[in-house]
Amino acid sequence: MLTTTARSPHRDDADDPVQRAAARAFSLSGSALAGALVMLVAVGLFSATTGAAGLPIGGVVTTLLDALPLLRLDSALTTQQQAILWQIRLPRMVLGMLVGAALGMAGAAFQGVFRNPLADPYLLGVSAGAGFGAVLALGFGLDLGWGPFGAVPAAAFLGALVAVLASASVARGAFGSPATLLLSGVAMAALFSAAQTYALQKLDETRAREVLSWLFGRLATSGWDQVLILGPYVVLCGGVLLLHRRHLDVLRVGDDEARALGLNPTRSRLVVITAATLLTAAAVSVSGLIAFVGLVVPHVVRMLTSHSYRVILPLSALVGGAFLAAVDVGARTVVAPSELPVGVITALVGAPFFAFVLRRGRKAGI
Repeated sequence: MLTTTARSPHRDDADDPVQRAAARAFSLSGSALAGALVMLVAVGLFSATTGAAGLPIGGVVTTLLDALPLLRLDSALTTQQQAILWQIRLPRMVLGMLVGAALGMAGAAFQGVFRNPLADPYLLGVSAGAGFGAVLALGFGLDLGWGPFGAVPAAAFLGALVAVLASASVARGAFGSPATLLLSGVAMAALFSAAQTYALQKLDETRAREVLSWLFGRLATSGWDQVLILGPYVVLCGGVLLLHRRHLDVLRVGDDEARALGLNPTRSRLVVITAATLLTAAAVSVSGLIAFVGLVVPHVVRMLTSHSYRVILPLSALVGGAFLAAVDVGARTVVAPSELPVGVITALVGAPFFAFVLRRGRKAGI
């Protein structure tokens, strides 16, 4: 039963502590945003200076500032060190941040759409379809490249889109029913995983090793090509998700309530799922399968800040970028001069966290 509290006509709602608390819960605070940005910058500097060839942080900072317009600073880096910074370290760091941001935002979006805190970007068969496409391109030499996409990114991207379209086709009209679409995605994931395994068995040992390296997730990049491929998707699809972050808050209360508030839940769900899927497919196409980022990052943001997607979505992008860039530093230094797959480290971090979330939810009766 709803109750109302009488207010003095001279008292503004902004003076009500309850109103102020509600406003804070549903708005992105400056301190949270500043903290995430500081973490992103700190991880970026750590990534740029750490590796087989260590770079002085002062030289890196002055070199980066010198690249800005109207600034002229003398860099302490040698020509060789500058080449390492601009052609190896920075492209890989930026790629890691873009992939982490893409998976973080996509994970938050899927959790909001499906009203399930354990949802992640690899729902609807995205990972299995992308993996199958990559197996075909790497293992059988299919030339599917177009424009800036090489054969493997193009095949992975197409495979992911085919898997999602197949999921939507099986669950026709299921954009209005999250549960049906989710089950359809599970079925498509199993189908494409089986096809992927069958294709792997047909490859020789050398090609199979190359395919498995890609499937485990990696951020190896030569120059800025992969960054230029992924960047537009992060900007456009991420922008669409940020514009719909209020819709995700409304969808949490249920479809009937959302309609009563003037929102078309089916259309909003379709837009969000499409943008999140394109974002995931683009990330997978350049990095392989990096699990748990889209599950762990939104959960951490939710626990530390707010349950509102107005807060979760933008912070998931920043925290996801910082998290994956930091993980990549570990991937290339823990067993140097060899390199660990990034997906292995995220799984080592994500699997225990997943178990913790399940145990916490069971204790809470969820």
